[in-house]
Amino acid sequence: MTNHINPHQAAGITFPQGVLWDMDGVILDSGSLHYDSWVVAMHKYFPQVPFSEEIFKQSFGKNNRLAIPTMVGYQPDPALVDEISDFKENLYREMLPGRIEFLPGVQSLMQQFKERGVPQAVGTSAPAHNMELIRQELGLDDYLQSFISAAKMPSKPDPAVFLNAAQAISVDPEHCVVFEDAVAGVQAGKTAGAAVIAVTTTNPREQLTMADLVVERLDEIDFAGWAGV
Repeated sequence: MTNHINPHQAAGITFPQGVLWDMDGVILDSGSLHYDSWVVAMHKYFPQVPFSEEIFKQSFGKNNRLAIPTMVGYQPDPALVDEISDFKENLYREMLPGRIEFLPGVQSLMQQFKERGVPQAVGTSAPAHNMELIRQELGLDDYLQSFISAAKMPSKPDPAVFLNAAQAISVDPEHCVVFEDAVAGVQAGKTAGAAVIAVTTTNPREQLTMADLVVERLDEIDFAGWAGV
């Protein structure tokens, strides 16, 4: 791409001491797999509840304990939530192998951070089993030092997952950059005290205005122009 963005000039983002990556919608575009598996799960457990892509997007970025009540409009019994979550995530994992790849610019950025000794971590709302499968499929251990699932933590927009991810790489969140695509994730990153770069994989630009910088693709970013390089 020809028109690159310098995050320091555009948003005052300084060179990070640590990088915290959301996973779905940032490292990879898994939205269609999640949506397809939720369609099956919702039809099985809540055939009377209308389900659409718009309702799905409202829950994206949240863990299933919060996503399911968001989708059905009330709080189901916790045991049922766990059952639905297990069903849906097993189906998702069956669909995933061989069907995912890095989103544009992600692998290049990870490599550049790695070459400059910047520690990196994943902070995702996805269940740990999903995270581990994606970790293996994409070879993320080549770039990242830590992998944190918020499936059993307070869900984004709570900052818990990013606070834990920053702690795992021994960097103060205020010295980290978070890459996110979900509204709840952007809120979580900002509440944690990090700078946030949002990508419009899942949500339009106007819904991501809490982020310090919003881009359509991560290969828009001119890393070499960042302050501190």
